This record gives sequence, structure tokens and C-alpha cells, in this order.
Amino acid sequence: MSRPAPTPIYTLRGAGSALNTLHFRCNGEDTPLLFSGSEKGAIHIWNLNSRRTVEVVEAHSGSSVIWVSTLQSAGSLLSQGRDMQVCLWDLREGGGELLDSVWTGSVGFCQCSLLETSSTNHLLAFAGQQTEEIKIIELPSKKPVCTLIPDSKLGMVMCIKLWKPDSGIGPLLLAGYEDGSLLLWDVTQRSVLSQVRAHPEPVMCLTFDPKHLRGISGSSEKNLSSWMLDSQNNIQLRDSVELLNPGVSQLCVREDGRLLASAGWDHRVRIFGWKKLRPLAVLQYHTDMVLSVAFSDHQDSRQRLLAAGSKDQRISLWSIYNEGAETG
Repeated sequence: MSRPAPTPIYTLRGAGSALNTLHFRCNGEDTPLLFSGSEKGAIHIWNLNSRRTVEVVEAHSGSSVIWVSTLQSAGSLLSQGRDMQVCLWDLREGGGELLDSVWTGSVGFCQCSLLETSSTNHLLAFAGQQTEEIKIIELPSKKPVCTLIPDSKLGMVMCIKLWKPDSGIGPLLLAGYEDGSLLLWDVTQRSVLSQVRAHPEPVMCLTFDPKHLRGISGSSEKNLSSWMLDSQNNIQLRDSVELLNPGVSQLCVREDGRLLASAGWDHRVRIFGWKKLRPLAVLQYHTDMVLSVAFSDHQDSRQRLLAAGSKDQRISLWSIYNEGAETG
């Protein structure tokens, strides 16, 4: 007997415009929170217990917010807007006080990537003013670390992911480009370790699982491209996953390494088992493009949620495959 189609456990309304980005902060917090960034420049902070907005930060002078994240230090929020600014906000006193900002010069949609290097320091990577340029700085000092520009013309930087291998070498960065190329950069050496052509179209999104050294990327076509890193840090293309309809906005792997979620241009969220990329579920609720997906960081695995933000101005929250369900 087939399972009934999943439905959201609840939805969040009132953002007032398309929802480009989502970020959970539930681990170790008294109140589990969800942060959303909207097309009209608002950052909504949602209390997941009351299911209501606790604060709205009017950010980036009304320009679209394309990325949000929180720093380890309590009460600090980072946001990136189409006004070419990355802003640091203090939320402790309420009202969202602007503490600092960084001008990126980038006119594209490439989301920042944040890597914690200590309890008080982070690396922030973002697309720069030049077409193929990636800049990395330290936070909170804003000290420049490096600028990464490929030797060949690959077009605009579309998506990036900073991560730190367990092997002890310095941080690495994965980047997807407009011509469909995927590059692995050594940040310390400022050099390319590996380069492959993952897609015939621009790489719209990527996600990476550092525990298993596996990643997957999507574009405007019907195929997701999966890949892995070998012992020499070479990107090895693996199986592709064919979707029913073309176009993926975002990809996200759950922290336990069991599930992959994709945000589809066809209004659907698709769930796959991360190990074998087996299709598990199609979540149908939204009436327009799904632009963002995120898994929560609850310590109790039974409370884990999946959030999806859409162009239809709604956020859907789902509880799926939480208690020992077979994924594969």
C-alpha cells in the first residue's frame, strides 16, 4: 500500500515577497528560530514554537536579500543583498542594529559562504566585482585573505562552498561557474586543485558533504550532477539524477547525511536518499518556483524540519524521515 502524499506540518505567511534564502538556528537555543530573506529586502525572524514573526529587519535599502546566516556568537546575523553589501546585524537588543558591512561589488546572485575557524573568527567568501572573481576575508576583522581568479574564461561565479578537510590542510573552496565548470580551490595556496565540466548550462547551485567527500550540483537543465573527491582532491563525476522537470534553485543535504532536498522551478521539493540518490518523495504545496530549502539543526533528531521558501511568498515546514525511516 502506497504512503499518502506528505503535507506540510505548517506554513509561515506574511513575508510579503518571494523568499530567496532560509537559515535555521535551533541547536542549543531556548527558542528555535528560522531566518528568511525576501525579494523586497526584509529579513524575517520566525519563532518556530509560536509560528509567528518575532522580528523583521528592513535590510539592504529594499534590495533583494539573497543569503542569511548566523555567527556562533549569540545574536549576530549576516545578510547579503543585491545592493552589493554583506551586513552584520546585532539582534540582541531588538530592532536589528547594523554593526558593520562589506561591499562586494558583485551584481550576480552568487550566495556567500561562511566557515567557522574558531569560536570568534570566521572566513567569508563572496563573488567579487570582476566576473570570475572570488574574494575571501576574515571576520570580524574584514582582513583580506585572498582573491581567486581562474586562468581560463569560465564566466560568472554562480555558487560557492567553503569547507575545511579533516586531513589538516587549509580550507578549500568549491565553485560553480557560468560555463558549467566546477572548480576546487586551495585557499591557502590560491591554486586550482581540480576542474571538471559538470553541466552544459550554468551551475545554479551546489551542496557538499564534507564527511563523505561527496557533492551534487544543479542547473537549468533536467539533470543533477553528482560527484566526489578522491584521495588526491580530484573531482570525479559520478551518476547524474534525471528530474521530471528542468531547473533547480537550491540543493541541501541533511546534517546526518541521509537526505538530499532540491528546490525546483516546477514548484516542487524533491527528496532523495543521499547514499544512493534514490527518489523518496515529491513535496507538492507551493504555487510558484521554490527558491530555497534548508534542514533544521535540532539536537533531537525527532524534531528535525525541512523548510522550503517560494516565489509564492510562503514558507512550508515539513517533518520527514526522522525516526529511523529507510532512505538509502
